[in-house]
Amino acid sequence: MTTARYRPTWDLALDPLVTCKLCLGEFPLEQMTTITQCQCIFCTLCLKQYVEILIKEGFETAISCPDSACPKRGHLQENEIECMVATEIMQRYRKLQFEKEVLLDPSRTWCPSSTCQAVCQLKESDTPLPQLVRCSVCTLEFCSACKASWHPDQDCQENVPITSFLPGETSSFFKADDDDAPIKRCPKCKVYIERDEGCAQMMCKNCKHAFCWYCLESLDDDFLLIHYDKGPCRNKLGHSRASVIWHRTQVVGIFAGFGLLLLVASPFLLLATPFVLCCKCKCSKGDDDPLPT
Repeated sequence: MTTARYRPTWDLALDPLVTCKLCLGEFPLEQMTTITQCQCIFCTLCLKQYVEILIKEGFETAISCPDSACPKRGHLQENEIECMVATEIMQRYRKLQFEKEVLLDPSRTWCPSSTCQAVCQLKESDTPLPQLVRCSVCTLEFCSACKASWHPDQDCQENVPITSFLPGETSSFFKADDDDAPIKRCPKCKVYIERDEGCAQMMCKNCKHAFCWYCLESLDDDFLLIHYDKGPCRNKLGHSRASVIWHRTQVVGIFAGFGLLLLVASPFLLLATPFVLCCKCKCSKGDDDPLPT
C-alpha cells in the first residue's frame, strides 16, 4: 500500500493530479493510497474514513475495495488497515474478526454467562445434536444449541433471543416475546441482531429484511410505516409524530415526482416509438442485404 509523505508545496505542484473515485477530487500522487490487492487508488483521507466507518459500524471484517466496479474485487489487508486507523479502532477490528471466527467455527461457542467472556470448546460429533457444554472458566453448564441451561431429554426452545455470540452481554434466558430483549433473531434469515439504541424499524445486515423489533412483522412493503399507527406497536416507532409525517411526505413526494415525470414524458415516448421502429427495420434490412461482389 502506498501512503502519502510530506513534501514541499513547490515540489507537489510538479506532480500530475490523480482523481479519487470516492470524492472525485484531484490530488497529487503523494496524497493517494493504492490498495495492494487490486491496485485501485483513492485519496488517503477518503479511504481512511471509509475503513473507519465500516469498523465502527461492524458491517464486515473483510473490508473490500470501495470501488463497486473493481475488476479484481480486492480487499484491504490487515497491515494496510493498521497503517491508516487509530489503535483503538484497530483493536475493535481484531475483536470483530475474532468474534466472527468463533461464530463460524462449529467447534467453538461463547459462554452465555453475562459475567464470563470465555470461548468454550465443543466435542467433535458427526451429527449436529445439542450437547452439554461446561465452561472451563465459570463452570456454567449449558446447551450447545440454544445456550440455555442444560436440559437433558428435552427439546430446545425455538426463537429464543440469545447473546451467546456477543461476549460480555446479558445472558438471555428469557422468552421470545420480551420486547426489551437486547438481541433477537431476524425473522427471515435467523441471524442474531443486537439493538442497543434507535427506532423500532430494523433492517438485517445479512439479508436486508426490514421488520418491526417488537412483533417481528415484516416492514419491507410498509414505506409509510403505517404499522406503527395501530395495533400493539402503536406509537412505539421511537420517532416523534412530526418526523414520521415528514418521512411520509418525502416518500409520497418521491412517488408523485416519478409519476409526474412519467406523465410528462409519455407523449414524447409515443412520438419517438415510430422513429425507433423505423431505425430498427432499416438496420435489419441492411444486415440482410447481400455483400457486393
